[in-house]
Amino acid sequence: MDWNPAYTWLLIALLLGLAELASGALLLLALGVAAALTAVLAAMGVGLSWQLLGMGVASGLLVPLAIWGLRPRFSPSGVAYGTTGTGVEQGHTYRVLKRDFDGASGIKVNGDFYRIRLASTDETDLPADTLVTFKEFDGTTAIVALATSKEP
Repeated sequence: MDWNPAYTWLLIALLLGLAELASGALLLLALGVAAALTAVLAAMGVGLSWQLLGMGVASGLLVPLAIWGLRPRFSPSGVAYGTTGTGVEQGHTYRVLKRDFDGASGIKVNGDFYRIRLASTDETDLPADTLVTFKEFDGTTAIVALATSKEP
């Protein structure tokens, strides 16, 4: 059996499909399908430049379809991706938590733990259950102020 360029494209499609199992973003799956379609072009005897053009066109069509069309159907309901750090949390009150393995003080914003720093004193170690008001992010550190007595 002679090696055919179609086999190369099928191998690329297979590897992208396997890599998709680790990522879950559906991007690699779309690229794998595009590579499989390019394998069809290669099997028809089309030249390399047309194969690459076919891969580009198929990717250009399938990647947006996978990201905007398919991925929301596989995401949990009620999850708003990409909102943390945009300012929607500004002014919200949180309780300080102590992380188990290192005792770091922080707050949980959208389920993620962020270390804290007081805006007024640059203090980073506060007692657990202290109420703080979120101001902004400085990298991955949440800048907070001591809150008034309102509950979160």
